[in-house]
Formats: sequence, C-alpha cells, structure tokens
Amino acid sequence: MTTQTTPQKPSGAPAAPDTGLIGIPPHLARALATGGGLLTVLSTFLAWTWTTAFPGNLTVYGYPGGLQVLVLVGGALTALLGLASYGVGGLRRLTPAGADPAVKFAALGTFATTWYTVLAISYQLGGLVNLEPGGWVAAATTLLTLLGALALPYRKPEPDPVDPDSTSWERTRHRLAHAGQTVRAAYAEILIIVGIMALALTVFTYGIGTEYDELFVGFLLTAGLGFAALHRAGLIAHASQITARHQNITICGAFVAAALFPFTQTDDQYATIGVYILIFATVALGLNIVVGLAGLLDLGYVAFLGVGAYAASLVSGSPSSPLDLHLPFWATVLVGAAASLVFGVLIGAPTLRLRGDYLAIVTLGFGEIFRITVNNLDGTSGPDVTNGSNGISSIPNLKIFGWDLGAEHTVAGFTIGRFANYFFLMLLITAVVVLVFRRSGDSRIGRAWVAIREDETAALAMGINGFRVKLIAFAVGASLAGLAGTVQAHVTYTVTPEQYLFAGTIPPNSAFLLAAVVLGGMGTIGGPLIGAALLFLIPNKLQFLGDYQLFAFGLALILLMRFRPEGLIPNRRRQLEFHEEADAPAVLGKTGA
Repeated sequence: MTTQTTPQKPSGAPAAPDTGLIGIPPHLARALATGGGLLTVLSTFLAWTWTTAFPGNLTVYGYPGGLQVLVLVGGALTALLGLASYGVGGLRRLTPAGADPAVKFAALGTFATTWYTVLAISYQLGGLVNLEPGGWVAAATTLLTLLGALALPYRKPEPDPVDPDSTSWERTRHRLAHAGQTVRAAYAEILIIVGIMALALTVFTYGIGTEYDELFVGFLLTAGLGFAALHRAGLIAHASQITARHQNITICGAFVAAALFPFTQTDDQYATIGVYILIFATVALGLNIVVGLAGLLDLGYVAFLGVGAYAASLVSGSPSSPLDLHLPFWATVLVGAAASLVFGVLIGAPTLRLRGDYLAIVTLGFGEIFRITVNNLDGTSGPDVTNGSNGISSIPNLKIFGWDLGAEHTVAGFTIGRFANYFFLMLLITAVVVLVFRRSGDSRIGRAWVAIREDETAALAMGINGFRVKLIAFAVGASLAGLAGTVQAHVTYTVTPEQYLFAGTIPPNSAFLLAAVVLGGMGTIGGPLIGAALLFLIPNKLQFLGDYQLFAFGLALILLMRFRPEGLIPNRRRQLEFHEEADAPAVLGKTGA
C-alpha cells in the first residue's frame, strides 16, 4: 500500500503572482492605467458639449473649464501614481505604501467625475446627442483607465523598518545614523507643512467657491476619492507624522492659512459661510472636551451655545432686549461665557452622577427644556425676557477699540467686509479654544478625563474624584460654547429659539455637533474642526437635494463608520482600538523580539 503525499513548495520558490479583479497581466494593466490617465488629461482640452446651456462653458477647445478641471486633476493624479509604480524619476517616494492601491482610487475618482458630467449633460440637455467628441473620448479613456486599475494586483504595504513606538536599540541606532541630517530634514519638513497648508487653503477655497450644484458634486467625488488615493499611497500617514513632530508650527500655519482666506474672496458671499463654519467648529471643539476627552455623551450641547447667545443679546443694547444695557465687547464675551458656565454647573451637578444612556437622555432633555423655556418667556406664558418665538432682534454690530466690525475696511488694498471682520474675530476665538483644549488635554485634569473615559470604575479605584472631574469638563465645554454664542448673536442680528434644535437640516444643532466630533476624530484638535467644516459646507451646498439631504447625510455616515470608524483625523489610541486585529501582530512581534 502506497501513501500519496502532497508535494511541498520549495522554500525558495517565488510566490504566486497577485492578480487584480480583472485577468489582465499586471504590466499591461499598469500601462493601461497610466496611459489612460494621460489621455484623460488630454481629453479635457477638447469640447465636451456644443452649447453653453450646461454650466461651466465646456464648449471651448484648448481651455478646460468647470468640471473639466476636476477631471484634469484626477487624470493627472492617476498618471502620476502610475508613473510612481515604475519608479520614474524618483517618483516612487510619492507612494511609500505602494502605488497600485492608490491608482485604483485615483482612477475610480476620475471615472466617477467624468461619467457624472457626461450623464448630467445628457440629462439636462436632452440626450447623448449633445455630447461633443471630447466628452466621448473622456468617457472612453476613463473607463479604460478604471479597467486597467482594477486589474492591478493588491499588495499590502511593507512594515516600516523602525517601529515609532519601540524603544529598542534598533531605534536608537537608526536615529544616530541620521543625526547628521536632522537640521536639513527639519527645514525640509517645515517646507512640506507649508505646502500642505497651501494645498488645504486651495482646496477649501475652491470647494467653498463652487458656483453651481454640478460642480460641487464633482468636487466631492474628486476630493473624496483623491484623498483616499493619497491615503492608500501612504502620503497622508507620512504627512501626519511630519505634522505631529512639528505640532506648534502646524497649528500656527493652519491659522495663518485660515487668515488668508478672506483675502482670496472678492466679496462677502463665501466669507459668510466661513464665519458660520468657524462658529460651528469652535462649538464642536468645546464638545470634544466633553465627549472626546471625558467620554460624556451630551445630546443637548447646542443649548449652551444658545445660553451664550441670549446672554450676549440681552446686554448688547438691542431695542428688543428688556434690559437697558449696552456693554462693550469684552464685557459681552464674559457675560456670555459666564452664563453658559453657570448653566453647565447647574445642569451637571445633579446629573453627572449618571452614566451612559441615562446621562445622554438627561442632556437631551436639557436641550429641549432650554428651547421651550426661552420660547415661553414672552410676557404671556411667563416673564417678558426673551420675546418668545420672535426672539431678540436688531442686535448691533460689535465695536472693538473703535473698529466697527459691521463696516467695510480697506487693508493693504483689500476690501474687508462685515463677515470678513467677524471671520477674523472668530478665528481669534478659535485660537483661544484650541489653546484651552491643548493645555487642558495635556494637564493633570486632562489625563483624569481620559482615565474616566476609558474606565470610570478603574479611575475611581485609583483615587480620581469622578464627579468633580466630569463637572469640570462639563463646565469648560459649556463656557467655550457660550463664548462662540456671543459672536453668533451679533453675526446673525437675531436670536430665536428655532436656532437651537436637537436635529435639523442646517447646523449648528446637537446632532450635527456630535456628528462633527465623531466624523473628524474624537480627542483631537483638527478632527472636530475639519468635521464641522464638512458638515456645514456640504448641507449648505447640497440644498438642491431638498428632503433627501438627511438621507445622503446618513448614507455618508454609514460609509464612514464602515471604512474609517476612528474618524478622519484619528487619535492614536482610538485608531488602535478600531484596528486592533491589524496592528496587534506587528506590535506583538516586535515586543517579543
């Protein structure tokens, strides 16, 4: 009787070639994706339609316009990543985590934007007959590019040669080997940070300045999938490491880039959106102290914004205010922040002994009680304090050291309008909030917040006064929201109860504030700022969806929770929690070594 044995693969034998979704040889697929990206760039210099009835003027030869510009960017990115896979001219450095997965997302984004444009032209103008040869060429080349990208093999990125969390001798030797290049590398990294800020300002200015709905949808497709391509290439992780090493320079650079935004605008049309984004972002950053650091689920946080706004409007000299007071700016800010602080303590003292869902229900009730209360203080259902549903109107503009924020001013040849003035004021307040967040997060009380968030029972056993720690977080977060509310009252001229709902189609409201913190990344500084900017800008630009706005918003959140549950700018601890299975083997392997 003979025994059959399975032949064993020799240890030195090459591994089976990794194939993509389509059975095309990898070298042909790579050439198809790279060449298709280059042809896509050329197709944007052709006319895509014969009539100017479709916005963007896509009828000109030799000059891309409108959505063609986005397709050009996507095609150039696809071709660049494709050339990086060949290592042309040192381009391999652009893809430290591998080029093939990045090419897939870049090609998908270019395909999506192109075909969306072609279908939009056909739908709005009444058929495919309205396409010029450039539109057909672009549709065909992006389809071929996508097919080539899908045929590329998927290779997992190689692990870094040095573990940044390791304290072993290998890490020390690696540092000593590069000690002579430290100064030059530091200057190079600072230049990279400057480039990142310039790119961020350009993308934000372009996105906020999109003049029609089709262009903004194309911008979302290109920017979203382009970001995914850069992430797959490893550039986002590399940029995050650089900014983490120069955190102070990064924060200062971000504020400088934001301060340049009003100078890129010719009027107050988009500066208005910028002001509201900063108000929303500042309140979200205050909520991040409560939710992200202390782990307290607050569903009525927008009420503290309303307390600050109402307190400021009552002492601002408004003719609708029953108080005959007109305090200066600094006093108004103190009144708004102090009022929210007092309400935070009054609400938190009896409720913060609760945990989890019970605390969330109580805070949700507080938000609704605030709105109903100010609605009833109309002189009929209660004392005449807030004018009920009519609110407090005709709130005057702020004046700081004689500088009227409601008037236009000329600075270095640039005309700064009313909303640009308030933009600079909110930028200054945002800087104060960021400073408070950083200092408190790195302090002893900040570490106590994190301990409470991770395991309250263990924190109490270690001697932390949980109630006092949580009350401080509640009070600090409330005061920061009230600080933003003082500016909001003067920007909007009117404060009404309907501005402070739990949920709605336009932020700020409690649901959007919480979503901004989760979307951006809990426990971080940049996360809530970016999350708030996206959640304010996207609904504002997608108003043409009407009743489908919340559906699109919910679908986007589901996709985000599926593919990036830690948020856009994750905290390192939360990133390890959500990707524990992927990171644990490498960490354990290095530890064992």
